[in-house]
Amino acid sequence: MKPTIKIEYCPKCGWMLRAAYMAQELLTTFSDDVYGVLLQPSELSGTYQISVNDVVLFDRSDAGRFPEVKELKQLVRDVVAPGKSLGHSDKK
Repeated sequence: MKPTIKIEYCPKCGWMLRAAYMAQELLTTFSDDVYGVLLQPSELSGTYQISVNDVVLFDRSDAGRFPEVKELKQLVRDVVAPGKSLGHSDKK
């Protein structure tokens, strides 16, 4: 079974569009590697957390910021498709 990416976001904070944009980016890059991306509204205020199969890859409350798309793709790639090239997203 392919892994599922979950983006849990705070709807009260207005972060649904950000979550949807990041889901689109991840699906575009990893369409063959993942089962899908789940957008889950959080009941906890201020939540913005990205996980793969319930393993947290990024938590806004820990980082104090949102992830950059390039950074997020690298984090997801390292879990779901370690050998996959991300092209220009791999360059520093």
